[in-house]
Amino acid sequence: MQFSKSTDYALHALLHLALAKIPHNGNGHKSHNVGIKELSATLGVSESYLSKIMSKLRQDGIVRAVPGVNGGYELARQADQITFLDVIQVIEGRQGMFECSTSESRQHRLLAEEGTASTEQESPGENGCLIEKVMLGAERQLHQYLREHTIQTVLNEALERCNPEANKK
Repeated sequence: MQFSKSTDYALHALLHLALAKIPHNGNGHKSHNVGIKELSATLGVSESYLSKIMSKLRQDGIVRAVPGVNGGYELARQADQITFLDVIQVIEGRQGMFECSTSESRQHRLLAEEGTASTEQESPGENGCLIEKVMLGAERQLHQYLREHTIQTVLNEALERCNPEANKK
């Protein structure tokens, strides 16, 4: 399993937008929005490619487009409300990662029949493909892990790495 470069760029762009909300020394508050040119240069990707990614994030309510000469993009939600799973599902799609392709095979039918004969009380669906059961369990664990990590959790770690002394107080 491999996520696309679009997911990589989307996550990095969101981190950059989250950083734009943080006040910087001496300057007061930096603008909350970031132009596509700045994002593109920071990430090293073309403006047109990044615009398509940002458009998907905007359509799903993760970022907001700010119109005007000094416009750009900003987070539409708080960074702690944007999970990695949210972003991955917007970019990659919400389809499952695994689908059993042999549900009509002889082996599959034999396993299902044996399971039904030995345990009549099981709920529907428990006699399905045993391989699919393992794969769906792994997918659920991955989704849970990605739900637990937000743009804010990564931002906090990045800030701690940049300024470890400030975080010791």
